[in-house]
Amino acid sequence: MARIVMKFGGTSMAGIERIRNVAQRVKREVEAGNQVAVVVSAMAGDTDRLVGFCREASALYDPREYDAVVSSGEQVTSGLLAIALQAIGVPARSWLGWQLPIRTSDAHATARIESIDTAALDESLAKGEVAVIPGFQGVTDANRITTLGRGGSDTSAVAMAAAMQADRCDIYTDVDGVYTTDPRIVPRARKLARVTYEEMLELASVGAKVLQTRSVGLAMKEKVRVRVLSSFDDTRDEDGYRGTLIVGEEEVTDMERQLITGIAHDKNEAKITLVAVPDRPGAVASIFAPLAGTGINVDMIVQNIAHSTGSTDVTFTVPSAELARALDTLEKAKDDIGFQKVLHDTRVAKVSVVGVGMRSHAGVASTMFTALADRGINIQAITTSEIKVSVLIEEDYTELAVRVLHTAYGLDAEG
Repeated sequence: MARIVMKFGGTSMAGIERIRNVAQRVKREVEAGNQVAVVVSAMAGDTDRLVGFCREASALYDPREYDAVVSSGEQVTSGLLAIALQAIGVPARSWLGWQLPIRTSDAHATARIESIDTAALDESLAKGEVAVIPGFQGVTDANRITTLGRGGSDTSAVAMAAAMQADRCDIYTDVDGVYTTDPRIVPRARKLARVTYEEMLELASVGAKVLQTRSVGLAMKEKVRVRVLSSFDDTRDEDGYRGTLIVGEEEVTDMERQLITGIAHDKNEAKITLVAVPDRPGAVASIFAPLAGTGINVDMIVQNIAHSTGSTDVTFTVPSAELARALDTLEKAKDDIGFQKVLHDTRVAKVSVVGVGMRSHAGVASTMFTALADRGINIQAITTSEIKVSVLIEEDYTELAVRVLHTAYGLDAEG
């Protein structure tokens, strides 16, 4: 008998018929002799609708009441799934975040899970009940409901799996696994049987939308085996497996052959250039300290060659949604920084190649730069990590760059 956490996203829970489909999948796991806890998202579109109500009620809404409102979507689906399971003969009950409880910080709308008490849950599972748990929510020490931020149900599921010491956490979504790149851009993209935590963390952070970055980081920290698979497709690969497993490096046996795992892209980038920044110690700190103080994440950074006037230009990227706030922050700090003017461009995209094989193979970056140059794609900025190389390019070339790099690294499927 195994302990399994099954997580179903908003598209899987979008309506009673789909909830009944989820119930049948859960029943199969129960009939296989497994103890099952299910984490559910709100129905697709419901959270956006509830957020809209809060903003309509007041632009300066109380974040504690915001959490009370937006967490209700998951409460609805958890109750409905419990009802659907009972209707097909599966003992089940819902457990809201405060009933377990799932203890979180008091940072409303962006809370972090601090602990999960599984005593009552363990007792329920031992009696053969399926536990249905709303994702995305918890409770503070002051007994106020909190939410974990958008996409937080993935984090809820991984955290539950860690607390329950589950054998696996299955994330059901509208795709059947992790691919070498977006199949809508490259039809010959291949589904991967296994991906390491580090690779998935990098892919998620640079634009792959399969899993939330925070949930992958938690899975890596707690060593939770995660499987990504489809709620709508039961197709198995040639080895009989469904979906993609996210695991530690020790479980990926073909490491030597796995040079590049995937290509990701992100168009939600904005480029900012500060012109004529004084070329002196502390100048760069005076730029990024105010941005950090307002919670703006800076990604790529390029400092250009110093001018004869004793100044230099500094270019960096921020999420496009944060552009207006970043520009406002920089203008307020202009006297301290000393730049002459600020330029910005939203017509850019980040394209990244990711793979643990980079650690032991030379020439990965060279292949990337050569392949892009051969197609006339100019690189505006570069950033690297131990297993990733990212470049900033003009947005219009994004799809071409992804296709070119996918072929250059030999990732195209045969046939």
